[in-house]
Amino acid sequence: MSSIAVIGGGVTGVTTAYALARRGLQVTLFERHRYPAMETSFANGGQLSASNAEAWNSWSTVRKGLAWMLRSDAPLLVNPMPGWHKLSWFAEFLAAIPRYEANTVACTRLAIAAREHLFGWAREEGIAFDQRQQGILHICRDQAGFEHAARVSKLLAQGGLERRAVTPLEMRAIEPALAGRFYGGFFTESDSTGDIHRFSVGLAQAAERRGARMVCCAEVQRLLPAGGAGGARVAYVRDGEAQEAGFDAVVICAGTASRALAAMLGDRVNVYPVKGYSITVLLDDAASQAAAPNASLVDDAAKLVTSRLGAGRLRVAGTAEFNGFNRDIRADRIAPLVQWVQRNFPGVSTRQVQPWAGLRPMMPDLVPRVGPGKRPGVFYNTGHGHLGWTLSAATADMVAAQVQAALEPAGLRRRVTLAA
Repeated sequence: MSSIAVIGGGVTGVTTAYALARRGLQVTLFERHRYPAMETSFANGGQLSASNAEAWNSWSTVRKGLAWMLRSDAPLLVNPMPGWHKLSWFAEFLAAIPRYEANTVACTRLAIAAREHLFGWAREEGIAFDQRQQGILHICRDQAGFEHAARVSKLLAQGGLERRAVTPLEMRAIEPALAGRFYGGFFTESDSTGDIHRFSVGLAQAAERRGARMVCCAEVQRLLPAGGAGGARVAYVRDGEAQEAGFDAVVICAGTASRALAAMLGDRVNVYPVKGYSITVLLDDAASQAAAPNASLVDDAAKLVTSRLGAGRLRVAGTAEFNGFNRDIRADRIAPLVQWVQRNFPGVSTRQVQPWAGLRPMMPDLVPRVGPGKRPGVFYNTGHGHLGWTLSAATADMVAAQVQAALEPAGLRRRVTLAA
């Protein structure tokens, strides 16, 4: 019986396996941790934000990055230590600047399409993930920031997204708890928030209920090209035992590990690990719950986002750190997030704060790699960067359709299973 391997159990791997399962295909998902969604899909900012689809490829981003290089608390921080991977990534980043507008529009359209799949799957499978469909408010602290956001809104509109300008008075109505002075803002009513980890775990369980099989605690060591009609052999270590299995197709959804795995199959996928940080503020008392924001926010100047997760948690996330595969949770990077809460929501107690850091898998042009590789039976769904959760359901459906189309002519369509 034919089968498909999905490499990686983050949100892109889980959504891909589920999308394949819905099509009646036999799937084995390999995840190196004991459970799915334990790395970058564990504690992100919580936003399903088409309004955040703006590509980073612009000269203003470059100028800000250079100015911030010597500040440890800067929203964007680049380790100046040279390396071929980093240099090649930044060269391609610069080369993509002329495509900034087109890529922003394309990602906006993709994000809107993803909503329908994600919300539909969650309803159908009964997945509770602290979802709030109350929109996202972008706050602008000065005229320059507001005018830039207005230009971005025009690009988002080309992609089909409505984001309207709001006055400081309207901002207070949207989020009464917000303190401070602001020039204005933009509100995207159709955006929403939720807990990515709870969603990913729930969708993995739904895939299993559909007959899927998940292989956790499996460290993939090698991907070997298969002969004949294509596909690959997966060599992995589980419980200290080396194992190997062949598949008619493989979909690489391995986040920051995708670059190395793609090279084994003759493909170049220039994913770079861009570290982001988050804090989860535990709202343990009634005063903090009342003082915390209910609306989801984006502070463009600080490059931070917030999401209210149920009554008792506030997630604050952001920053971008180019420092290779370093996973350290640095106190000097966490402190600005805590201080932001204290400054903008002074009634919230920050006694109980859970810090976290994750490596976003980012392509140089900020557009994920979705589709076939050079060899038959090899596919990719990776490199989603800061929009991983926002885009994942759409890209999963896209790549699942491609896999199905590739296998059907050979009569290989079968019943699904997810790896466990």
